[in-house]
Amino acid sequence: MNLFPLFNSLRISFLATIVTFFLGILGAYYIARLPRWLKGILDTALTIPMVLPPTVIGYIILILVSPKSTLGTFLKTTLGVTITMNWYAAVIAVVLVTFPLMYRTVRSSFEAFDVSLLHAGRTLGLSDTYLFWRVLLPNCRSGIIAGIVLSFARGLGEYGATSMVAGYIANKTATISTTVAYYWQTNQNEEAMNWVLINFMISFAVMFAVNFFEKRTSGRKWRKKDVTIL
Repeated sequence: MNLFPLFNSLRISFLATIVTFFLGILGAYYIARLPRWLKGILDTALTIPMVLPPTVIGYIILILVSPKSTLGTFLKTTLGVTITMNWYAAVIAVVLVTFPLMYRTVRSSFEAFDVSLLHAGRTLGLSDTYLFWRVLLPNCRSGIIAGIVLSFARGLGEYGATSMVAGYIANKTATISTTVAYYWQTNQNEEAMNWVLINFMISFAVMFAVNFFEKRTSGRKWRKKDVTIL
C-alpha cells in the first residue's frame, strides 16, 4: 500500500496549520482592538471562506496564481516556478479554508479573557509584547489548541479546493481525499475504503483530542468556581 497520500496530507495540513496559527492569532488580536464598525467588516471578510464552497476558493486561487494569471506568468518567467498542480498549491488552499476556524476560535477565547489583567499589567510597567506572550496566550491556550486541532483536521480532509489547484497526481499531489475519489472513480472500491478508514481513524483521534481539552478546561473552571463558593 502506497502511503504517499497520507504523508502528503499530513505535510500539507501541518504546514497550513502553522500559517493559520500565526495569522489567526494576530488577526484575532489586532482586529479585536479596532472600532466596532471596522471590526464587523473585517470579520465578515475573513470568515467568508466558511460559507463559500471549496471549489469557489479553488477557482479564486487559480485566477490569482495559475500560469495564465499575471502573477503566475511572472513567477514562471522570472523564477521558473509554477504553483498550481504542485503539492504546495494545496497548502495555499488549505490555509484559506481553515483560517476562519482558527480565527473565530481564537477570537472567542480573546473575547472571554478578562482584559482587566492586561490593564493591571500595564500599570506595573509590563510591555504589550510581554502581556501578549506571557499573560494573554497562556490564559487562552485551550481555545488556541482547539483551533489548531480543528484547523489541522479540516485541512486533512479538504478535497474541493485542493483538487482544483493541485489535482490528483500519484506520488506528487495525491492526498487522502483525492485518492479516495480517484479509487472510487476507477471502481477500486476496496482501496478507496482502506483510505476512508484511515481518514476516519485520524479524524476520530483529532476530535477526541478536542473534546479532551474542552472537558479538561470546563472541569478546571467548575472546580475553581466550586472552591470559591465554599
